[in-house]
Amino acid sequence: MNNGSGATRPIEAQFCLYITRGYSVVERGVRAAGKKREMDTGSCLTNFVDDGSVESHRYYLARRTLMEMLRDRGYGIDASEIDLTLPQFRARYGQVIDPKDLKISTSLVSDPSKKILAFFFNTDVVKLPAIRAILADKQNHVPMIFVLQNKLTPQAKQATVEFKFNIELFQITDLLINITKHVLKPRHEILCPEDKQKLLAEYSLEDKQLPCMLQRDAIARYYGLQKGQVVKITYEGDITGLHVTYRCVV
Repeated sequence: MNNGSGATRPIEAQFCLYITRGYSVVERGVRAAGKKREMDTGSCLTNFVDDGSVESHRYYLARRTLMEMLRDRGYGIDASEIDLTLPQFRARYGQVIDPKDLKISTSLVSDPSKKILAFFFNTDVVKLPAIRAILADKQNHVPMIFVLQNKLTPQAKQATVEFKFNIELFQITDLLINITKHVLKPRHEILCPEDKQKLLAEYSLEDKQLPCMLQRDAIARYYGLQKGQVVKITYEGDITGLHVTYRCVV
C-alpha cells in the first residue's frame, strides 16, 4: 500500500476487514507472498452487519441506556439486564416489539418505598387517551419516564404536566447512546444535602453564586436532577491535570 510519499507500507500496517453478522466474527486476514496472515483485532477496522430489525435494535439500545440511567440514579437494576446481548433481547422480545413488554418497574436501593416506572411508546403520535389509560391506574401513581418515538399532542402533554407525580419525557433517540460514557465527558457526582451545605459554608457562598447548570441540560436530565441540587464536575487532562468545579441546577 502506497503511503503518499512513494514508499510502500509493510503488509502488517494495512487494515484488514472484520465482518460481523449478529455476534459471530469472520476474520479476513491479508495475504502476503501467497500466505494468509492474521491481524490483531485491536488494530483492524470492524464493520457490523445486523441482519435483525432496526426497530428491535433501537429498542435494545434505548432500554439498555435507560437501565444504566436508573442504576446511576440509585435504583435497583439487575446487572444481567444491562448486560443482555442483542440476540438475547430479540430472543426474549422478538423482532417486532410490543412496547408494553418493555415496561420497567424498580425502586431506590436506599429506600425501596420510592418506586419509578418507565414506559415505551411506538412510533404513533401519543394522544390523550393513551396517557389517560396509564394515569388512571393507581399502581402507576409514582414518578414515571416515558420513552417516545413521536410527539405528544398538546392535550396529552398537558396531562403529563398536571399529573401529581413527575413524568420525564425522553425521545428514544436521546437514549441510543449513554452520554456519560463518552471518553471526553468529565465525571459528575451529585452532592448530598449535607455535602452541599459543607461546600457553601467552606467558601461562604449561596446557591445563586455557584455556576449554574440548566435542568434541561442532558446531564441533568440523565441523573434526574432537581433545581437546587449541586453537581461536582471533575475534569482530567494531560495538560490541565485534575480540575474540579461545582454547578447548581437551576
